[in-house]
Amino acid sequence: MKIKRDKYLQQLIDFMWDGQVKVITGIKRCGKSYRLRTLFKKYLLENTTDNDHVISIELDLTRDIKYRDPLELSAYIRSRVEGKNEKYYLFVDEIQMSYKVPNPYNPDGKEITFYDALNDLRELDNLDVYVTGSNSKMLSSDILTEFRGRSDEIRVQPLSFSEYYSAVGGDKEDAFENYAFYGGMPLVLSRPSDNVKMKYLTSLFSEVYLKDIVERKKIERVDVFEQILDLLCSSIGSLTNPTKIANTLKSKTNGGISVVTVASYIEHLEGEFLFSESKRYDVKGKSYFEYPYKFYCEDIGLRNARIGFRQQEMTHIMENIIYNELIIRGFPLTLALFTQGNAMQMEVLFVFLERSTLL
Repeated sequence: MKIKRDKYLQQLIDFMWDGQVKVITGIKRCGKSYRLRTLFKKYLLENTTDNDHVISIELDLTRDIKYRDPLELSAYIRSRVEGKNEKYYLFVDEIQMSYKVPNPYNPDGKEITFYDALNDLRELDNLDVYVTGSNSKMLSSDILTEFRGRSDEIRVQPLSFSEYYSAVGGDKEDAFENYAFYGGMPLVLSRPSDNVKMKYLTSLFSEVYLKDIVERKKIERVDVFEQILDLLCSSIGSLTNPTKIANTLKSKTNGGISVVTVASYIEHLEGEFLFSESKRYDVKGKSYFEYPYKFYCEDIGLRNARIGFRQQEMTHIMENIIYNELIIRGFPLTLALFTQGNAMQMEVLFVFLERSTLL
């Protein structure tokens, strides 16, 4: 089943040979590796690039396990590229599986990381560097901070409705109803039945995203963390903030939970690209801590799976879908509309999207 996602391929093409490390970010299982190792590589091979000039390192495979050591990775790539006249492309997948190693020249100093290795390789004039991963440690904005202005971010999202429809076709209203229920995670399209689709999304949420955050962030109050998660899923598009959530949880926890802890747990969910927040455009300074704002799920199908495919309020689901559509289209300033609670604004916005490509 072919899914048209030409935008992401074009972004990769546009960033070629700009001297930066290209960092492909996004929620796990949204198609980052496929964009890079299949579609972009196909483009390169069709445009005069030799196959052996595309160096693909997959750190989750046994064959490439030694390159989890950033010094080994740097040494190997330099041996392939340095001093050559030809141009080379480096793809490093599952970069979160690399590890820190002692500095051989200063064992007591700062450890060497893959950030150091890639920044080193970036200096090679005949090498263009691309990385991706499946862990928020590598996919969050922190990675851009570590590269300190020497990287380009290519954000990959779950399927928009237009991308989804390009694959499924048929009656648009029926297709949108399925999209609003199962969302846009690409592998959903290949699941053979409704039951298997629901099981896939439920397992993806609990076994991939949730376990990863709990283990990596060493969450102590897993019960509270899951309650916060359920609250956000069941109230998408509703005005709230960490203070309101903490107050809601007081009656359900022994002695309550601090606002700082709630804010920290929400930050973990945002770092995993499971949720994003929309704040009021007209609030400044310390008032951000007082005013409520809204949270939206990165994929509506994952949200539905987390709450057992209940609470199918189409108004909230539609608001979440439109929010994500605006993000995909690169209109962050328009998100102010979502914090005003104005039905007329929402209607005008929906008509705009309906007349373009959403429906």
